[in-house]
Amino acid sequence: MFIVGCRLGECNYITHGNYHALSTVHIGRKLLKHIGVNPERLRIEFISSGEGIRFAQVMNDIEKQVKRLGPLGESEGIGADTLQAGLEAAAKLVPYIRLVERERLRVSLKTEEEFDAYFNSAEVNGIFDELIEDKLVMGEILSLLRQQPLSTGEIAQRLGLTPSAVSRHMNASSKHGLVRYDVDRKRYTLAAA
Repeated sequence: MFIVGCRLGECNYITHGNYHALSTVHIGRKLLKHIGVNPERLRIEFISSGEGIRFAQVMNDIEKQVKRLGPLGESEGIGADTLQAGLEAAAKLVPYIRLVERERLRVSLKTEEEFDAYFNSAEVNGIFDELIEDKLVMGEILSLLRQQPLSTGEIAQRLGLTPSAVSRHMNASSKHGLVRYDVDRKRYTLAAA
């Protein structure tokens, strides 16, 4: 995905949407990385309307990058069902992530370098882990269970988690009435299934 905006500090609108877009891209890259997708698949560039030659160069570079990265999921070694589960979980979390970004991650920075340093800091990684990662994992698990009942080991293998981490999520989800263990199939399934 490619996002283009006006140069930082040169936006004609008082909303400063290009700064918000940069924050969103950093968060999006963290989400992609978590679900196993190469974060280089999300790119933002800041180009003014008078930089047609630079725009063409960037587009040519993006074409090369897309070819180098290969097919989505396949080149990362992710199965189609696991990729779908991760993307669905991330999409469903967007309203919550916007709230976290607005309440905990919105900062007044001026350069891409400052944004890079901030979004790669221990502080932001801690906020992501604390407020987003567990919800994302649970969303991925529920999405996989919508496709079919799975054992703890199968879930762990598909999502690259330890069986104990999956068990922790399954216990919490069982208490909330989201999943149940089907004794006959020896698999977890959605509680409503």
